[in-house]
Amino acid sequence: MGEQFVVLVPRPNANGDLHLGHLAGPFLAADVFTRYARATGRSVLFGSGAQDTQTYIVTTAEKLGVEPRELAARSTKEIATTLDLMGIAVDGFAVSSDEYRRAVLGILEPLYSAGKLVLRPVPLPCLQDTGEYLVDAYVQGRCPVCLAENPAGLCESCGHPIAAGELIDPWSPQHPDRPLGLREVPILVFPMSEYRDQLHEHLARNEGGMRPHMVQAIREIMSRPLSDLPITHPVSWGMPAPFPEVSGQVISPRVEAVGWSIYATALSARQRGVPPAAGHEPWRPGGGSRIAYFHGFDNLYAFAIAGVALLLAHGGRYALPEWFIANELYELDNEKFSTSRGHVVWGRDLVAEVPRDLIRFYLALTSPEFHRTSFSRDAMTTVTESLLVGPWNRTAAKVRPWAGHTLPVSQRSQAAAERIAARFAASYELPYFSLHRSAHTLATQLDRLDRWSVCTDDAGDFCHEVETVLRCAAPILIDLADQAAMATTVAPDPGVTEIIPRRLPQFGREQG
Repeated sequence: MGEQFVVLVPRPNANGDLHLGHLAGPFLAADVFTRYARATGRSVLFGSGAQDTQTYIVTTAEKLGVEPRELAARSTKEIATTLDLMGIAVDGFAVSSDEYRRAVLGILEPLYSAGKLVLRPVPLPCLQDTGEYLVDAYVQGRCPVCLAENPAGLCESCGHPIAAGELIDPWSPQHPDRPLGLREVPILVFPMSEYRDQLHEHLARNEGGMRPHMVQAIREIMSRPLSDLPITHPVSWGMPAPFPEVSGQVISPRVEAVGWSIYATALSARQRGVPPAAGHEPWRPGGGSRIAYFHGFDNLYAFAIAGVALLLAHGGRYALPEWFIANELYELDNEKFSTSRGHVVWGRDLVAEVPRDLIRFYLALTSPEFHRTSFSRDAMTTVTESLLVGPWNRTAAKVRPWAGHTLPVSQRSQAAAERIAARFAASYELPYFSLHRSAHTLATQLDRLDRWSVCTDDAGDFCHEVETVLRCAAPILIDLADQAAMATTVAPDPGVTEIIPRRLPQFGREQG
């Protein structure tokens, strides 16, 4: 059996559909890696889903004038549909269910029973006139580390956790004119500091599976005292906490991450027909799989620090993730995507107008891997035409006269094909996975093929290298690869190739 992976993309909040900011980072990256790994003989379980326990659903529903549960149900369906439209083939799409809740509590209840979850008073902002506590989306202020404006929870700018009671100049987005106070309330917490040494050892050992900004942020976080991790919140929206000391509170949505990961993996295995008794238990030590998260920078604390610490607290019962492939923000015309301001491009709207291969290529080329990048419709039109559509269609036209012919392939061309495959593999493999470099490699090879003056003597070499490029680009150009009907047969010496190319459509033109 070949190498096995678990690939996970943290669930977006079910408070709306997916825009390009969601798709350009972890979703497309995870899908491309999954397709590549499977094409090279590896087994992959790919999980994601939609989360309906975050308070962002309540605040968004209030703005839209709908019931939160109605919004969550509608958004969950929209998210699943948009992923499908973009060709992002998630195996296990995890949503709230009884089985999901059992998975989350399966992580927390053993820790509670062992006395590893502690009841402690914590200061929380509250509305002075009603005493209502404010956490996560209910309260906003400046990050105590970098001073960026954020909701409570996690800072998307510096990656540090933000305790609601530590926000500078907090205010309520729902009630901006009402004064806030600060009041202590007992909640269950997980003492992160007790696992500092084990956590530091694991994270230091796996720094090679992270990008530089995440490494820097983790080192900063680990250089400071580790704050207690809130397990429960004194609010009404979320998964009810079953612990008697905090009756009426809910589970903090961020500590659902570990249970969700295990549930999404099991769901993915079920969807792919992997039987539970096959000896393949990815989340058990020695279970046969290597675990990789593809996520946004603002999710690093929930998954790489808090999530790993919760797993460590189980005393070796669970395997630990190796890779955390974090991306930065993807913007629209150099400004943050904003649904409330209408500054947004929805994935489903764009794919209705533009062939999704072109979208996938452009999002890969502009992927925000190391710094914020930006989507521009005009730039997308220009770039895809100059780097992808034009070069490919001219290349396909040069191949077409040789369709159906059996052509010799020289050893030199076979060696060139191996080098092409190696360059793509260098950008597809973990831990150095890069959507940008894979798209750039594709553009470089298409430019080379576009400049090739084909004659009878080297037609076989040309067709062979065209086919190699297309096969290597298949994780990105999913429709072209499926519909090009390209086939190769290899004779003992030299090789031979047969190829039937397909044109790439341009914007606003019929696909064919």
